[in-house]
Amino acid sequence: MADPSPPKWNKYGIGDNFLAEAGARAGSKRTRLCRRTFLLAGTFGVISPFVDSPSFARGRTDRVNLLSAPIELSGNWDHMIPAAAMKVVGRMRLACLTGVRLVSDRQPTVLRVDEHLFGPPAVWLHAAEPTTAWVIVDIGERDWSKLAYQFGHELGHVLANSWRFDARPARPCQWLEEAIVEAFSIRGLGKLAEDWKRNPPFPNDNAFGDAIAKYRQNIIDRYSQLGREQGMAEGLAAWLRNNRAVIEASALGPFAKAASLTILAEYERRPKCVEALGALNRWKGRTAVPIDAYLRSWVESCAQLAADSYLPVRLQELLRV
Repeated sequence: MADPSPPKWNKYGIGDNFLAEAGARAGSKRTRLCRRTFLLAGTFGVISPFVDSPSFARGRTDRVNLLSAPIELSGNWDHMIPAAAMKVVGRMRLACLTGVRLVSDRQPTVLRVDEHLFGPPAVWLHAAEPTTAWVIVDIGERDWSKLAYQFGHELGHVLANSWRFDARPARPCQWLEEAIVEAFSIRGLGKLAEDWKRNPPFPNDNAFGDAIAKYRQNIIDRYSQLGREQGMAEGLAAWLRNNRAVIEASALGPFAKAASLTILAEYERRPKCVEALGALNRWKGRTAVPIDAYLRSWVESCAQLAADSYLPVRLQELLRV
């Protein structure tokens, strides 16, 4: 679905550590990624290099990829403190990606984070800047936990190769990608909470790490309740069999949220398996293929990239497909 009025934005500078650029840039053809629908409007913000954190220093890399690509802030950040928002986004990226081997052959060179005053978060599929991954967030004033959570989810989609112009979401397996990246964000929140308590990005703000941990636990508690209501106690295979029509008709709905906790448990059991997200959606049809073909293609893609294939193989076992 194309937006009838492609956005334009003005650049401005913030602080000594950010790059100010004058002028305006207009997009050509752009498409919305309707995992969760959004509209794009607003002014352009700042460009930041890699955001350092001593706890994650070893995560730096000399090759430009999803972990080291410059971050841009764009959109309506006037109600926020953009420099502070940049720190939170940078820390969440480090929390999510440090220690994860980035195996994808489709790495962005720029990561743009666009703040909207309304509408749900999403990834913007656009043609004008083919190496820029562009994600949308919608948060309240200085709601750092929500910013980290929303950004982490959309970062998961970028990691899963769902950021380029041709990466259109589709049924019947979009729900599974949503569950995978939701678990990725919840995992990142846990790591962010720990790092924030050790080394807060703002002076004397260690205690906010506990607030992030509570925010994360509240998500887990809600999703656990959904799982109980959906019969998840019978196992993932029975859960899918009993609810398949409604599961495959949705994206990040209640069923994908409940399933994300099973995937989160696998991330925690075998941390290396997170790298398999970089092998997702590299085949014709992407999420539009049946789930057995989706998981089989994922295993094959892992082999092509020499990535750990534990996660797709484990999901084959759990779902019995």
